[in-house]
Amino acid sequence: MTLLIVGATGTLGRQIVRRAIDEGYQVKCLARNLRKAYFLREWGAELVYGDLSLPETLPPILKDVTAIIDASTARPSDPYNAETVDLKGKLALIEAAKIVNIERFIFFSVINSDKYSDVPLVKLKLDIEFYLQESGIKYTIFYLGGFFQGLISQYAIPILEKQPIWVTGENTSIGYIDTSDIAKFTLRSLALKETECRKFPLVGRKNWNSQEIIQLCERLSGQSARITKIPISALIIFRQLMGFFEWGSNIAERLAFAELLATGEDFTGDMKETYQLFGFEENETATLEGYMQDYFGRILRKLKELSDEKEKSL
Repeated sequence: MTLLIVGATGTLGRQIVRRAIDEGYQVKCLARNLRKAYFLREWGAELVYGDLSLPETLPPILKDVTAIIDASTARPSDPYNAETVDLKGKLALIEAAKIVNIERFIFFSVINSDKYSDVPLVKLKLDIEFYLQESGIKYTIFYLGGFFQGLISQYAIPILEKQPIWVTGENTSIGYIDTSDIAKFTLRSLALKETECRKFPLVGRKNWNSQEIIQLCERLSGQSARITKIPISALIIFRQLMGFFEWGSNIAERLAFAELLATGEDFTGDMKETYQLFGFEENETATLEGYMQDYFGRILRKLKELSDEKEKSL
């Protein structure tokens, strides 16, 4: 089976590439910048040029592809708005997939997305979900909350560097999950007929709010956090301001999503059926405590080594 992985250089995409290669799949990675994606070739993947913002580049890359795993999304720094990639580009990809009779299309959406159709980034996800269901392609959709990996830059690094952590006043709990576990479920779905044309929540073993994550990082690092609270009203005003400028549209859309995370409503789902169908036990997935403990342990050991080397050189 040959997989085309879209968004392969991203936080989630690279984990899927790594595991797919380890499991013996033939892997193609869509890349608009072949130089930045070169590390994927070193892992054993084939790089193919393509760009979701340029739909005409997509059909040729699907030759001999069995399944598509779409882990891509527009970035705030992109010179075009999110709709160019997250709607128009993905629609073009699905159309091309229909023509070559792709056997499976895997897509990642937002947990409880049906409740938040007024949020631009969520609305784009919902549009693709609908289009996939109407396409005739066998699909699998996973609903995600958040990644462990994203919490490093949001909480861990600022605490280590004594920089402020910006939080809202609400305590939304999110079912964060390790991207390596997402990759595990994703690839298992390809081997299960029962996952065809189905949707599954994919969240971690425990829900966490920002205060709990900060306390965990403080305990593991031995340092106190500098917390700065942002009123929701200020977030809304800044989003509206960014929306006035074409260059700020991607930022505004992500701020709208940030407002959503500040509602206090939990972003999680029931994983019982998912574990059962996929044949995994809950204790086979990583915990945030273990992930953060490993991260801080490596960082603090490195800092100690650097300190010891500095003392020896004096």
